[in-house]
Amino acid sequence: MGELILIRHGQTEWSLSGQHSGRTDIPLTDAGEAAAESLAPRLARRHLVAVFSSPLSRAMRTAELAGLTGVQPDPDLMEWDYGGYEGLTAAQIQETTPGWDLWRDGVIPGEELQQVAARTDAVLDRIRPLLADGDVAVVAHGHLARVLTVRWLGLDASAGRLLGHPHPGTLSFLAAEDEQPFIAAWNVP
Repeated sequence: MGELILIRHGQTEWSLSGQHSGRTDIPLTDAGEAAAESLAPRLARRHLVAVFSSPLSRAMRTAELAGLTGVQPDPDLMEWDYGGYEGLTAAQIQETTPGWDLWRDGVIPGEELQQVAARTDAVLDRIRPLLADGDVAVVAHGHLARVLTVRWLGLDASAGRLLGHPHPGTLSFLAAEDEQPFIAAWNVP
């Protein structure tokens, strides 16, 4: 059985500043492009049977620079729709909503955590059969990757808070042994 390879898109100005960038289509920085290119040698050694990506340009460009071919854009891989919190940092949100926590309190208005989980479940339903033939790569976003990972593990989406935020331009590997899913590696540069 192959592994599910999660690729967080490279750095953007907003990921650098800590701003929530859900649906805003922000390009990679020069550092983000360099990080994406540095993934190519490691990915070239893998037997990829499919590659899926968020359709946002930061993810599609990361896939291109990482040398991935046959990339299929998948809107279910778009980042959490942060609604009224789009473009704000957690500190800015907490100025008006003291103690705010994304995983507990969500966003206003915008997408609920269970809606994000439903999207990742749909992605996993499409990917699992493909893993019988080799690895599958997914290029996506930080919070989305955390939700997808905990859903892979069979946990509630809110357990995403237990994972560290994957750094831009990193790889994570999800696998299964004796039908038991696990995280083989997390946040690998």
